[in-house]
Amino acid sequence: MASPNSSAPIPIEAGLNLTPVVEEAKKPAPMVSKFGLVAQYSPSADGVDENLLILFHGFGDTHLPFANLGRALKLPQTATLAVRGTEPIPYLLPEDPPAFQYFPVYTLLGEPITAPNPTAILGSLIPMLKHLVDDCKWPESRIHLFGFGQGGSVAVELARLWAREQADTETVSSNERDVPAPVRTGVLGSVVTISGPLLSHPTPHTKSCPTPLLIVHRPHSSESALTAADIRALKKAFSGRRVVEGIAGSGKEGMPTSRDEWMGVMRFWADVLERRVTGEGIYRVG
Repeated sequence: MASPNSSAPIPIEAGLNLTPVVEEAKKPAPMVSKFGLVAQYSPSADGVDENLLILFHGFGDTHLPFANLGRALKLPQTATLAVRGTEPIPYLLPEDPPAFQYFPVYTLLGEPITAPNPTAILGSLIPMLKHLVDDCKWPESRIHLFGFGQGGSVAVELARLWAREQADTETVSSNERDVPAPVRTGVLGSVVTISGPLLSHPTPHTKSCPTPLLIVHRPHSSESALTAADIRALKKAFSGRRVVEGIAGSGKEGMPTSRDEWMGVMRFWADVLERRVTGEGIYRVG
């Protein structure tokens, strides 16, 4: 393929048959309900769906505040998909607001689970990612994950599992022939975890994930959810760009709440989000 923005002239004299490859500015809305998921999708406000930001909320929340957050961020050329936890928090009173989790962290007796298991939610999210790539035509490199607390743990575990499962070339049958499907590299655009640790622990034999990673936490908070060991484990599990952003102050552990607290996240996104330039395109040879 050759880019029309390349400074090198296209060798017309070589007799190449160049056909423009049209990539639609708007992507179809994903059908996540067929994977047992509840989510809210919002196309990019500027009409160009170049990136997709998938948001995962914290324990005891719903996807709606994060859907609102995704729209409020107004990231250029970025659609958003906020995914709700699949399990309701047990023992809520009728007057309590809805509250969900991606995986249980307490027993039915209210005692903490020492080793929470995200296998069930990941079993729904991996097919969802395949749907986004294969059916909605989102390139892996333009899918970005963002999560807070439990949602941050889901985001990093999802990026790692995707990398492990999608490294090999797949084939699909078409017209009684085996036709190579698009090669999945296993590398997503990025993952941001706000105070969400790994649930699994990398071993010397575990291949690290090449997706760029941003870790955000409050190192001076007495309620900090990420220990130094948690951060070391995250950095060991990822081999791409790894950034640790500490939010100043000793406030309560939580989402960034001010412009200054969001600045590190916005700088990271400015580096990893794709931007379609007017007139940009690609050509197919033959």
